[in-house]
Amino acid sequence: MATADSSLPRAGIAWPAARRFAGLLWLLPLAALALAASRHPDLARALAGAWQWSPALLRGFLVNIGVSVLAIALGTAGGLLVGALRLSPVALLARPAHWYVQVFRNAPWLVLIYFSTYVFPFEINVGSHVLPFPDWFKVVVGLALPASANVAEVLRGAVQSIPLTQWEAASSMAFSRWQILRLIIVPQCVRRMLPPWMNLYATLTMGTALASLVGVHDLLDTAQIASNTVNQTAFTVLIYFVVMAMFFAWCYPISRFTRFLEQKHAVA
Repeated sequence: MATADSSLPRAGIAWPAARRFAGLLWLLPLAALALAASRHPDLARALAGAWQWSPALLRGFLVNIGVSVLAIALGTAGGLLVGALRLSPVALLARPAHWYVQVFRNAPWLVLIYFSTYVFPFEINVGSHVLPFPDWFKVVVGLALPASANVAEVLRGAVQSIPLTQWEAASSMAFSRWQILRLIIVPQCVRRMLPPWMNLYATLTMGTALASLVGVHDLLDTAQIASNTVNQTAFTVLIYFVVMAMFFAWCYPISRFTRFLEQKHAVA
């Protein structure tokens, strides 16, 4: 027993040391890249070119983030409405909502983006004023359609996962239907909807890369312009690696936090 107890402090000391050592391992790829750049002039020029294009790439990525935030906002608002209609006992409301979810959940995102690009006009006349309808907002609408269908399905699953006994127990305690929804049902639905909603946002962010196909000057479009301007194979490979790394740096923390929430709610 004494030997076992004496080993516990060593384990507690060794674990932070192991974590620091693992953190230093991230420096190895940077050191290898610097060594390779010192021996290969093409790689050195590619790194210098990527650094020069980094402000433009960042501005393009901000467009992707803005499109994703607007799309998930519109999709969430529309999805909550469609989901509520789908849960309605009135078949005249529930049936159209059901087919809305089925159509836009199973439609290719690129097709929806092209659909919104060519269906909506380039400008809208409101009285004597002419309001532009830019391509980036058409992409927002095209991505908000499948997002709303997925949010509606998430809402339906969250509501139906709550046992009916909670409704019955609250009703027996003289709670009104509005009180049951506000105090009991909705808080549980929010906790259950948050992880899949965040996962949907991460997927939607990656889907914004399709915006470059309809003329939106986003991260991928900036990378294509940079590749054509520099016209160097090493630079092209490096610039698309940077594009992938930027999407990864934005979406991976969301994925990790989603897993944390799923584990927390599973334990609760």
